[in-house]
Amino acid sequence: MKFSQLLKLRAALLRHTRLANLAFALHRLTEFGERINRAGLHGAVTLNLADSSVECLWPLLVAREGNQSVIEEHFTDEDSAELADILAFLHEGEGLTEFNFLIERLADRYLPNLRRELTQAGVLGDHTGLSPEAASHRGT
Repeated sequence: MKFSQLLKLRAALLRHTRLANLAFALHRLTEFGERINRAGLHGAVTLNLADSSVECLWPLLVAREGNQSVIEEHFTDEDSAELADILAFLHEGEGLTEFNFLIERLADRYLPNLRRELTQAGVLGDHTGLSPEAASHRGT
């Protein structure tokens, strides 16, 4: 592919990249929400983003209510990092270094807007965020 062709495709590539990231966010936040519901997790949490200026080298999901051990039982360091990446993407440009929320409301807070944007872009038609194959296997 030639340089000039890439420049012509730039806007479309950026749009598709955003849609792919939104689809990934929808998928993973749906999974996180289901995990939270199954485990019966509830209460206020803070998700601190990695910040080398304060020696926080890894995102941390911290229970502000309840037991930290319960959060750690259900969320690995990798889960916290992935959640941090998703929320940072969804709040891009806001300069946030932490997110405070009720863990049981995580999915409710983000999924409706993700579904709406993906539906408006023609990515979702069934408002589920799942392929027909995944939806048919969901109850098994």
